[in-house]
This record gives sequence, C-alpha cells and structure tokens, in this order.
Amino acid sequence: PDLVPANLQDVLDHVMVYMDRRTSKKVRMVKEAPAHDIIVRLNSSLFEWVIENLCKNAVDAMGGDGGTITLRVEETASKIILLVSDTGKGIRKRDIANVFRPGFTTKTRGWGLGLSLARRIVEEYHRGRIYVKSSEVGKGTTFCIELRK
Repeated sequence: PDLVPANLQDVLDHVMVYMDRRTSKKVRMVKEAPAHDIIVRLNSSLFEWVIENLCKNAVDAMGGDGGTITLRVEETASKIILLVSDTGKGIRKRDIANVFRPGFTTKTRGWGLGLSLARRIVEEYHRGRIYVKSSEVGKGTTFCIELRK
C-alpha cells in the first residue's frame, strides 16, 4: 500500500467518530494531542483499522460497565508516539508476550488475528513499532505505536 502524507489528527478524529457510533454511551473516548497538525506518511485506511482494532479490543476488555479509551499523541524530534489506553481488565503478565501471535485470544469468540494483523500493518507497511507499553490486571492496558516522522 502507498504511504502518503496524512494528518494524524484527522485519522484519530475519524476513528473516534466511528467508535462513538458503535459503542455504548458508557464508553468515553478521549484524545490528548498537540493542537497543531501532525503530518506523517500513512496509508490512512490501514492505519485507521489498526486504531479501530485496538479500540474494539479495549471496549471488549471494559465489558458492560464501560470505561475510558484515551488516544494520546506525543512527539519527539524523530518520531510520533501514539498511546492507546483503556480502563479495562488488563492483560495477565504471562499473556503479554503472546498477544501479537496469530491465533492467540482470551475471548470466547474470534480468531485471534486482529493484533497480529495490526502488528504487520504497523511494522511491515509503516516501518513503525507496536507493543504493549503497560498492563495491569483490573486497571487497564496501554498499547504504544511509534512512527518515524
């Protein structure tokens, strides 16, 4: 897929609108980002799918009680850092190493392919990095995506 300059702010806004339409009012979406445009080379459709997948997993992890999903953007001189955090059930330490493995799932439904495909999109197509930054059972999880400027 072609990577073209895109405004990450617009991509995140689009995902937030999509998620707001498809989730319970108990799920709150928050974006914390600089006020200026953040231009990065992306395939917007694929990258949006990655963020949507992380958000859908977060909704599942929060269950019927709802919670908050935070999209936080940070910048350094050489990269853009996107943190996707939730207030869900968290990931057990022994499972963190497996979350990107094809077929791994803790859900009763699904194929366990979402995060492995997300990793492929981020790392192979966008030459970035995706990983679990932190997770605490009962508190939530933060995924980190790093992209070169």
